[in-house]
Amino acid sequence: MPEHQIARADQILPTKLLILPLMGKPLFPGIFTPLMITSPDDIDVVNQALSSNNMIGLVLIKSEEAEKPENDDLYRVGTVAKIIKKINLPDGGMNIFISTLKRFRIKKFLSQFPPITAAVEYLDDKNDSSDEVKALTRALLSEMKQISENNPLFSEEMRLNMVNIDHPGKIADFITSILNIDRKEQQKVLETLDVKARMEQVLIFIKKEQDLLRIQKKIQKQINEKIEKSQREYFLKEELKAIKQELGMPTDAKSEEYNRFKDQIEKLELKGEVKEQVERELEKFSLMDPNSSEFVVTRNYLDTIVSLPWKDPKPEDIDLKTAKKILDEDHYGLDDVKNRIIEYLAVRKLKKDTRGSIICLVGAPGTGKTSVGKSIARALGKEFFRFSVGGMRDEAEIKGHRRTYVGAMPGKIIQGLKIVKTKNPVFMIDEIDKLGVSYQGDPSSALLEVLDPEQNVEFRDHYLDLPFDISHIFFITTANTLDTIPLPLQDRMEIIRLPGYIDQEKIEIARKYLIPKSLNRTGLKKTQVKYNKSALMGIAEGYAREAGMRNFEKALDRIHRKIARKIILDGGQDIFNITLKDLPEYLGQPRFRDEEGKKVIRPGMALGLAWTPFGGEIIVIESIYNPGKEGFKVTGKLGEIMQESANIAYTYVRHIASGFNVDKKFFEKHHIHLHVPEGATPKDGPSAGITMAASLLSLVGKVLPVGGLREKITAARREKIKNIIIPKENEKDLEEIPDYIKKGINIFPVETMEEVIEKLF
Repeated sequence: MPEHQIARADQILPTKLLILPLMGKPLFPGIFTPLMITSPDDIDVVNQALSSNNMIGLVLIKSEEAEKPENDDLYRVGTVAKIIKKINLPDGGMNIFISTLKRFRIKKFLSQFPPITAAVEYLDDKNDSSDEVKALTRALLSEMKQISENNPLFSEEMRLNMVNIDHPGKIADFITSILNIDRKEQQKVLETLDVKARMEQVLIFIKKEQDLLRIQKKIQKQINEKIEKSQREYFLKEELKAIKQELGMPTDAKSEEYNRFKDQIEKLELKGEVKEQVERELEKFSLMDPNSSEFVVTRNYLDTIVSLPWKDPKPEDIDLKTAKKILDEDHYGLDDVKNRIIEYLAVRKLKKDTRGSIICLVGAPGTGKTSVGKSIARALGKEFFRFSVGGMRDEAEIKGHRRTYVGAMPGKIIQGLKIVKTKNPVFMIDEIDKLGVSYQGDPSSALLEVLDPEQNVEFRDHYLDLPFDISHIFFITTANTLDTIPLPLQDRMEIIRLPGYIDQEKIEIARKYLIPKSLNRTGLKKTQVKYNKSALMGIAEGYAREAGMRNFEKALDRIHRKIARKIILDGGQDIFNITLKDLPEYLGQPRFRDEEGKKVIRPGMALGLAWTPFGGEIIVIESIYNPGKEGFKVTGKLGEIMQESANIAYTYVRHIASGFNVDKKFFEKHHIHLHVPEGATPKDGPSAGITMAASLLSLVGKVLPVGGLREKITAARREKIKNIIIPKENEKDLEEIPDYIKKGINIFPVETMEEVIEKLF
């Protein structure tokens, strides 16, 4: 800040002045200050003034951007000053010392271009001796004293000058010149001749300055407190570091984590690309600021790396006898399924290679797919991890997110390996038939890579971005139906079907597994509840007729809950013997009844067996005819191929109708309507062609036909059907059906529709 002094001069002021434009701020009367002159035009103005009367007019330029100001660029009010001394500088510029004397206003410019001269009139202060002005003077001095005491930039000389000024207007000018005020506001003060108004204006500036000082002090205090706190923490951390060094401990959290990662990575004995990439990440981690977001990302990545089982597992030692024993302990029946699993394990033992096809367990809900998977893991002595892909639409769920995304995670496969911490666990992928597709990718395509033995040796998760061998994992998938599983995915799996349970099997499963488990869940003792065979059969037939055991288990839970309530609230007996007649009390009326709708009661009706994802089901296909124009209509949940089957059946029946003494014009005079009820699965296939033909043919005579394939025999037995007609090509499938299911059922293989008609009639 330039040195300020009070200048006094009693002399005649010229009415014509050389004008020196000011770039920074205006200069007020009554100060002594140096000025640096660098512009050639300004130097010329100073030299001319020194050669005449040493007087110059100091006028502020309106805009600081004007390099060569002209008349219109200048304000009209300025300050006249006397040049006291000039010092030439080595660079060609000069330094002058001036004493500012008085305000002036430019009346008229006498020259347009530099050096600018102007005719001026001098301005005197007004209203400078009233009591209000005296009061304002005291207020200004008092407020400025407070500011100067709190601001180290105010020198002692400034304080003395401020107190020694004897004129109120000059006090206002001096204060304005030393406060940090905008140049336009200072020019406005320079142009204010009324001393009272000028002092009021300056008082407002002082108040603003005081507010700024208060805020500044507050901020300074907060900064000092933070500095003190951080300094204290720094000294404490340094002290802690010194103590840890003395004890031989890691010196900070980052170093501790770095050393932990380094030790664990060395133990993994990584090779090739994996080793290079992991070491690069570890080096990057050591150079990162612990407070950066990337530090957390890299730490989580390294944590995933060291949590994975990179070492190859020991060769499998499969004990088939133990495996068979465990499967028999955990599951009643399912002999075909158990044999297929034992065969599969025998091949793995002979090959001494864990790579191979993947098991896919297909069956209705509640048939034990998940529990079979758990039993396989137990039989092999392996860790078990299960996750569902039902409804999954984002392939990142399988293959992970790239690390560039916020909250990125590895996919389910890598997550599972982190949890089980072994390279050869049993992974169960549930509901593979319910995978979705969306704009986020196709999860089924991602699963192809996971389940393909040729590709999964170097599986690359997007998050990991390193090759990882997942071929040692024993994959088991589950599905309710194969229809919705893409063929390339089916091709990679060994399909094992769980056909469902007949009533006798349900009773045995309930006795051995479900009743003890349900009693334990509800807090009852095994000796407190007894079931006779008729009660269990009643549950199977009236409340849980589905292929699986889930509803059967729910029914048992419901009975046991009501028994628990009786014991607690009613003080019931200690032992409960559940019989068939007790079931409505505990379970309400049966859900399933032998309804007339499932019986053939008139011509045009035919009984068929339908396959659904929930097990076999009985359907009644019904045909009727009405007099009218020739026509054929099919209704029900049928795909295109099944509709074609219906049309072929209609054409075939027309062809053979003459052999049944039917008038040739019967079809021309009647409109025939064939209906397949909603119970039939909306499945597109050639099923039920024989049943539909039998329904149409029965319009000319009463008949009780039946039909079905493979697992549908289970449904037929459940419905107490004794005679089944099957295509001869399916005769080989009968060998796979246990004898206790076929017992008491007459099965007739046929090759042609003529054989069907012969059996029916």
